[in-house]
Amino acid sequence: MIRERAYPVEPWHVRETRLDMDVLAQSESVFALSNGHVGLRGNLDEGEPHGLPGTYLNSFYELRPLPYAEAGFGFPESGQTIVNVTNGKLIRLLVDDEPLDVRYGEVLAHERVLDMRAGTLHRSLHWRSPAGREVRVNTTRLVSFRQRSVAAIRYEVEVADGKPLRLIVQSELVANETLPPQSRDPRVAAVLESPLEAEEELTTEDGGLLIHRTKVSGLRVAAAMEHEVESPARTTVESEGYEDWVRTTIGCVLEPGQTLCVVKYLTYGWSSRRSLPALRDQVGAALAAARLDGWDGLVREQREYLDEFWDAADVEVEGDPEVQQAVRFGLFHVLQAGARAERRPISAKGLTGPGYDGHAFWDTEMFVLPVLTYTHPAAVRDALYWRFSTLEQAHERARTLNLKGAAFPWRTIEGPESSGYWPAGTAAFHIAAGVADAMRRYVLISGDRELEREIGLTLLVETARLWRSLGHHDRNGQFHIDGVTGPDEYTAVKNDNIYTNLMAQRNLQTAAEVAMRYRDEAYHLGVTDEEAAAWRDAASAMHIPYDDEIDVHQQVEGFTRLQEWDFVDTPSDKYPLLLHYPYFDLYRKQVVKQADLVLAMHWRGDAFTPEEKLRNFLYYERRTVRDSSLSACTQAVLAAEVGYTELAHSYLREAALMDLHDLNENTRDGVHMASLAGAWIALVAGFGGLRDHDGVPSFAPHLSSGLSRLAFSLQWCGMRLRVDVRPHETTYSLHHAAHDAVMEVRHYGKSIRVTCDESVTVPIPPPPDDLPTPEQAPGRAPLLRLPETTS
Repeated sequence: MIRERAYPVEPWHVRETRLDMDVLAQSESVFALSNGHVGLRGNLDEGEPHGLPGTYLNSFYELRPLPYAEAGFGFPESGQTIVNVTNGKLIRLLVDDEPLDVRYGEVLAHERVLDMRAGTLHRSLHWRSPAGREVRVNTTRLVSFRQRSVAAIRYEVEVADGKPLRLIVQSELVANETLPPQSRDPRVAAVLESPLEAEEELTTEDGGLLIHRTKVSGLRVAAAMEHEVESPARTTVESEGYEDWVRTTIGCVLEPGQTLCVVKYLTYGWSSRRSLPALRDQVGAALAAARLDGWDGLVREQREYLDEFWDAADVEVEGDPEVQQAVRFGLFHVLQAGARAERRPISAKGLTGPGYDGHAFWDTEMFVLPVLTYTHPAAVRDALYWRFSTLEQAHERARTLNLKGAAFPWRTIEGPESSGYWPAGTAAFHIAAGVADAMRRYVLISGDRELEREIGLTLLVETARLWRSLGHHDRNGQFHIDGVTGPDEYTAVKNDNIYTNLMAQRNLQTAAEVAMRYRDEAYHLGVTDEEAAAWRDAASAMHIPYDDEIDVHQQVEGFTRLQEWDFVDTPSDKYPLLLHYPYFDLYRKQVVKQADLVLAMHWRGDAFTPEEKLRNFLYYERRTVRDSSLSACTQAVLAAEVGYTELAHSYLREAALMDLHDLNENTRDGVHMASLAGAWIALVAGFGGLRDHDGVPSFAPHLSSGLSRLAFSLQWCGMRLRVDVRPHETTYSLHHAAHDAVMEVRHYGKSIRVTCDESVTVPIPPPPDDLPTPEQAPGRAPLLRLPETTS
């Protein structure tokens, strides 16, 4: 079911014009604020009602046992689950003796606005209590990009009727909140009951501090708050605390039209190593820094940070206002997930909700990092450092599996494998190639040879060693990688998955090249000329399955001879299939959960001819059910490339509006970070035609009839390339570069030199005609209609 759109279409805001309890949890994810270190779900200030309370710190987790009906050698013994840490968002209000609760009295007006240029969430509420007293409440919330540990809330209450009114504000820190029960959906987080043990509680007149520790993982977390109060009347301020909560109470009596203003500063810190006094001092220092800048300073810094980001990253879309809003919404959340992660992971939900237990997947390297590489590369550098920091655990996992090199986990927070289902977890070795490709792309686009030498060489060498030990040459010399799972988790534990093989091939080639570039460093890693030659031999002999009878590539060896899935007799309410059919049935049929071979044609498009791409696209389009939010953006990219721009536009909308429309009905658990990044990918790589296969940015732009203009910027080796696509021509211009700088780009294969002095405008060739009509599996057409075009 597709819900009625909850948010009006605006270019720079996401606005909720009324409080709808049916979508409260979804809105909490949409309105979540984060900087990559601290994440606050968009819960109401008073805390109740809520869909799912949530305050998260990147990589702060608890361990829990992974249950198995029948365990086996090498199965992970424990999983990691992100913890809902101390909630500092809570600000309760008593109007005379009535608690402000939107379920009682009367809500006369309610609005929340996510401002993507200011980086704030604003709420305005006009409420009449059951006793007939009226107040207007205006709050603004931010999580600072400049000050990593800091969040702040400005809370204003105005008397809105004609008599004096007693107001009591209760601002709190609360640990071990009660969470809703867990569903049976494996994509939802495990529920941890009271995971935090109290270690210290302190109160001051205008604030307080709580320090807790997880019971099993032994991580320590500190949360602190202070308040600044402005009031035209006599006001009392006092605080009290217990082991799981601290409360600051502010009381006053206001005359009609008067306003009480409270600014709440919040700071968070955690560590697995630092002592309790050290962590206490850390959050105390962060509070001092926040108060030094004050509310106005924090707001100003936030806007300045985002002005810089949008100047480099903004995408302009004309013709589809919903997509314009959605791509900015996606970029904003991607930035929030990675901006200050600082050598910690970017998870599938960022810090917007507990979905997937807060784990990072291969989504990070293959969807989120490509976007950040072109728009905010500093965040990519940190994400690669995080992967490098988990290398020893990846070595240990490889040894457990009797392999060499590094076997990175399918899902994790700290580094160990946390998937209890090995066919989709352990067998999904393609994560290693994703890590290698993220490194390759980052170095290519940033020119950061220092990072390549420091950690890139090691990551490339250890992932190449994995492929060489995982695969083998057959008696004819061909190289095979058997018993693996590609991106399509409905086709598991198969031989020669094309995506895996092609990405491993590039991994092997890149490792050999970089090892030769840094011979001394490679020598210290034990790399010999013979080993590098073995990598090149495996890459050149990589087996790529192909069905000569029907002239298409096989997603895995033998895929095209498998039994077809019975789509006609599969009811619409049985999707996603993984929740209604046994994996045994899915694994032996031609049914594709998400783009797999089609994904290979995007990231390794240099390995296919245009004719092969068209035939492959049509074949797999009929068999792909998009039971993953990762699929639509990739299908948009390839649909645009082979000539189906209207279909590409439909898939673009599905990817971009995944959370604003709650298309999968699970946004309550956090936004879909890869799909949000996919909106940028669908526009820039799809309609812009961006590829970077051979070290030169290449474009083949073409718009759908519903798009009249697409403009975007890309960072490349310290320069900024601006691409402006119109229906019949494209203009390339260079910015933020030396006066004499020259950049080479390719437009439909033709080399173009762009300088700062002169932009270059070139025509777009006409699209192909007489293409066969693409077909989707019955009932699996794109979810959203195209917007009506205007003349």
